[in-house]
Amino acid sequence: MLAGMSEAAPLDPEDRKIITLARSARARNGVPEGAAVRDETGRTYVAGTVALDSLQLSALRTAVAMAVASGATSLEAAAVVTDAERASDADRAAVRDLGGPDTPVLVAGLDGALRSTVPAGGTPA
Repeated sequence: MLAGMSEAAPLDPEDRKIITLARSARARNGVPEGAAVRDETGRTYVAGTVALDSLQLSALRTAVAMAVASGATSLEAAAVVTDAERASDADRAAVRDLGGPDTPVLVAGLDGALRSTVPAGGTPA
């Protein structure tokens, strides 16, 4: 189920924070995508796209990996700033693996405007 956000439904400040962090990571590192996730304790993990000859990771999968490597056992939310219309199936699978199928994945444009929110286990439209 894909749900769009409107000005009538203001974004939670904690969700706005992870979008802002994701946007900052993208700009700071000059990469195609930035992402941030929030774990069960409220800690955030921020990452950009990894594009090495021997390792290719999206920003969202990198942020999930950073959370796991830091001892997170669950996720409350994930955000990706991208020019893509939606989070990829592989990105949502990584979020689902750590956070469960109901973990919201927020997709924002390069300007930081929220485009959509979909549960990690949901089917994108």
